[in-house]
Amino acid sequence: MKFIKLDFFNIIMQSIKNNIIKLIQKLPQNATYEDIQYEIYVHSHIEKGLEDINKGEYIPHKEAMERLKKWLK
Repeated sequence: MKFIKLDFFNIIMQSIKNNIIKLIQKLPQNATYEDIQYEIYVHSHIEKGLEDINKGEYIPHKEAMERLKKWLK
């Protein structure tokens, strides 16, 4: 069982590494470390958000708008 879990983990990590490599390759040649960190940060949070949506863990638009109205008063 440990080998299966480790192989699955390696596949996921390889996929993440490949995605980051592709993301970096799309950046301009003069990209800074901060540019790279920002892109990885944004991308990872978008992925997390999509995972949450797929799990049904989100606030419906109507409810989110109602909450925002309370904050903006």
